[in-house]
Amino acid sequence: MAGLASLPLNPRAARTRAALLEAGFELLAERPIDAIAIDDIVARAGVAKGSFFNHFTDKQGFAGAIGEAVRLELEDRVGTANAGVSDPVARLAGGMREAVAFALDERERAIVMLRGLELSTGQGHHLNQGIRADIVALIAAGLARPEAERSGVRFWLGLCQIAQLNVIERRPSRADAAQRLAEMLVLGLCGLGIGEDRARACAEITAAGLLPRKADR
Repeated sequence: MAGLASLPLNPRAARTRAALLEAGFELLAERPIDAIAIDDIVARAGVAKGSFFNHFTDKQGFAGAIGEAVRLELEDRVGTANAGVSDPVARLAGGMREAVAFALDERERAIVMLRGLELSTGQGHHLNQGIRADIVALIAAGLARPEAERSGVRFWLGLCQIAQLNVIERRPSRADAAQRLAEMLVLGLCGLGIGEDRARACAEITAAGLLPRKADR
C-alpha cells in the first residue's frame, strides 16, 4: 500500500502507517469498515492504538485512504484503455468495461475499493473527475439529457459500482460478464440520453473488449 502518505514521514512513522494500511486492507477484504474496530486494526498491524490516531482521524478516513489507493489503480487502467479515445460515449463505456474487468481480475481489491469509498459519489470528488469530464463533453455535444448536468456523475458511477458488485457476488465467466456489461451499457447510455442505436453499437464493441483475444485463448 505504498504511496498513500500525503506528507513525508520518517522511516519509523512510514513503517507504522504502512502496517496499518496493510492490516486495514486485509480486514476490509473480510468485512465492512463499520464492522471493524480500531482495536482490530492495530492488533492486526502489531502497533500501539495511539499510533492509529497519529495518522488517521477516524475509521472512515482510514477506509477512504485504502479505497482511494485501489481506485487509483483502476483509474490507471481506465486511462490506458481510453488513451487516444476522444468520443465521450466510448470513454464512458470503456471506463465501465475496465471497472468490470477489475472486479473479474482483482476481486479482493475491488471489494476493498467499494467498501473504502462508500462516501465518494459526489461529482466534485477528485476521483470522479474523469467521469465528470466525459459527462460535460456529452452535454456540450448535445448528446445528454439536461438531468445529466447534476446527476450524471452519480448515475454513471452507481452503474459502474453495481456492475462490479454483480461480478463480485456472482463470479461469472468472462462471456457472461460481457453479456451483462453490454446490457448495462445500453441501459446506462440510453438513460443519459444517447440514442438507442448508438448505445447498442457502442455496447457491443465495448463488451467484446472484455473477452480474451483468440490468440490468448
